[in-house]
Amino acid sequence: MHTCLTVCSRMRRLSAVSNIAEKPVIGILGGIGSGKSTVAAEFAKLGCGVIDADKIAHELLARQAVKEQIVTRFGPAVLDDAGKIDRRKLAEVAFSGTEKLSLLNQVIHPLVLEQADKLIDQYRRQSHVKAIVLDMPLLLEVGWAERCNKLIFIASEQKLRQSRAKKMGFDENHLKIRENFQISLDKKFDLADNTVENNSDFSALVRQVADIFSDIMDNG
Repeated sequence: MHTCLTVCSRMRRLSAVSNIAEKPVIGILGGIGSGKSTVAAEFAKLGCGVIDADKIAHELLARQAVKEQIVTRFGPAVLDDAGKIDRRKLAEVAFSGTEKLSLLNQVIHPLVLEQADKLIDQYRRQSHVKAIVLDMPLLLEVGWAERCNKLIFIASEQKLRQSRAKKMGFDENHLKIRENFQISLDKKFDLADNTVENNSDFSALVRQVADIFSDIMDNG
């Protein structure tokens, strides 16, 4: 059954784009600290337009209307001394339970996806953009995998991910809490068309990304 679900998902993704002569859309999968943004940056160097969902979400938090909705749901405790949304405080509250995370997602996700749609249309019209890369932590969870021609999983050992996550401000406990709200890494790996190993030096990662991109552009 699990294999069937994986194959069916790939078939739906292919059918969604098979009749449209458009630029390839590449979705990046992986755990926190695996190096998804690093891989996305390498695709950008190769001529891809990258859609960074985290960056979009951070920009949205600066909007007055969004701030008001969040304060209504979570209270003024999520604000900093300047009256702006404190992302760390907001995350601590939102990831304390499924219902609270759902409340945050109800505000942020529709706006992030709306902006991502606009960027996809923009990149499709830009002749210098060769392909579109989706760097979205919850790509599978929001159902956007089926918009992708290819899914790439970034494989990285847990100790390395923990080390990188710590530099990002996440301790081991926060890492586990956040990943508990996401689809498992095994599932992401199973759904991927390609895998990038990010356990060694940077040059090895660059070569892998270049090889995968070349194959996508040559063979679809």
